[in-house]
Amino acid sequence: MSTTTSTDTSAGLAAFDRTTSIWGPITLALGLLISLAAALYAAFGSGMGITPVELVTAVVAVLATFGIIAIIEPISYFPILGRSAMYQAFLIGNIANKLLPAAVVAQVNLGERPGTRRAELIAGSAIIGAVLIHITTLILLVGVLGTWLVGMLPAPLIATARLYILPAVFGAVVLQSVMAMRSRRTTIVAVIVAALIVFVVVPLVPALTYYATALAVIITIAASWFARSKTPPSGAGTAPGEASPAVPIAEPTR
Repeated sequence: MSTTTSTDTSAGLAAFDRTTSIWGPITLALGLLISLAAALYAAFGSGMGITPVELVTAVVAVLATFGIIAIIEPISYFPILGRSAMYQAFLIGNIANKLLPAAVVAQVNLGERPGTRRAELIAGSAIIGAVLIHITTLILLVGVLGTWLVGMLPAPLIATARLYILPAVFGAVVLQSVMAMRSRRTTIVAVIVAALIVFVVVPLVPALTYYATALAVIITIAASWFARSKTPPSGAGTAPGEASPAVPIAEPTR
């Protein structure tokens, strides 16, 4: 029975991977085409008088400022989200302040460490739930009650909330990630590297400001690799993703 269940699970995950590898790129490509079509129409079809030179200049300026994020974000998010959830997240957006926290909280509450197949499926389910809640609250609180609700709040309260909302979200994400990883060495290395980059390297070399995140991620990965424990963790005989007997999702046999 156990062998049959493991075989069925592996076959199901293999089919899931094939479907993901086909429809993931297709949906992302369609999203890109729709976004570009809307932007190009706004630039050249709405009579705003934007020239091709101005468009290229603006694109280059944005790439120079934020292009590095397009490299760092996939590297940073993949260990937590996995491949299928990555397709969902990058098509939907608001990853750092909405989808990633939802995935991390779900994984922690279900007792699953990032990097397993079960964690990937949990992340995908959490993203679906986050999107449904987000759309519902947008319709009710923004579409229906937004103007009235914001008008009722005092201006100092709104200004204070704008200052602290983003740091609070990122603080929660960091804490949940630490709890999910359960790795003291990686946490210590990440904190030390980030502190050195922010408080030492960037003030000494301001030109590296836009590359601080990239440097912190790359150096943390390398340092964590060399500082990792060389002894196998307890329970190494258990296949990843089988920590919970109630949901026996294992790694596919390769």
